[in-house]
Amino acid sequence: MVEIKTDASLDAMRVAGRVVADALAAARAAAAPGVRLCELDEVARTVLREAGATSPFLGYRPSFASTPFPAVICASVNDAIVHGIPDGYRLSDGDLVSIDCGAVVEGWAGDAAVSFCVGTARPEDVRLMDVTRRALEAGIAAAVPGARIGDISHAIGSVGRAAGYGIPEDFGGHGIGRRMHEDPPVPNDGRPGRGLVLRQGMALAIEPMLLAGGRNAYYVAEDGWTLRTSDGSRAAHFEHTVAITEDGPRVLTMP
Repeated sequence: MVEIKTDASLDAMRVAGRVVADALAAARAAAAPGVRLCELDEVARTVLREAGATSPFLGYRPSFASTPFPAVICASVNDAIVHGIPDGYRLSDGDLVSIDCGAVVEGWAGDAAVSFCVGTARPEDVRLMDVTRRALEAGIAAAVPGARIGDISHAIGSVGRAAGYGIPEDFGGHGIGRRMHEDPPVPNDGRPGRGLVLRQGMALAIEPMLLAGGRNAYYVAEDGWTLRTSDGSRAAHFEHTVAITEDGPRVLTMP
């Protein structure tokens, strides 16, 4: 069931969204050659703790996972698409890193992700990140009352496919509110004019993931969580929590 939020509920989600933005900014600022991914997780934990927030990631165990998730961020590097576990891997110059983070404050959740390069970025990675960011912006622009879920999906997919990138078919955005994952699912590709009608008060986590190799194929790594591209190509991931309002999309996870 899709929950329609009141203005007060969306304001509460904005509080959680600010915490997410702060945690992402802090993790990104700490990322440098030689820094371990687990250290970035500790940085994000500190931000959440000082804000009085809890993590919807820590201990999360969906049906596909063999173990609960052990961290407050997902840290996915290079060919890792999403759900990377922040372990002892040390960042290197030129790594492409995607950080996904959530926060819950007084019962309301926020969820967002950002991709960036450590040190000197390769031109092809800059393009991949730029297109993924533009795909997110296109999806957000389509999130208006009276439109449909398929309009968001089509907007994202059109940007990604026009650039020649792959789109993992089984993973995309979702509703969000009192829980991190709620109805409806928000695919990253689809046909316009199809799916659930968007209504004022809905909140969605919109999150394009694009694969540089142009293929949609991926596999789950041995840790049971990390999704990696099958051809070893790099991936980028951007996400915002967005409210549907009569005045247009309201991004709840902006800094």
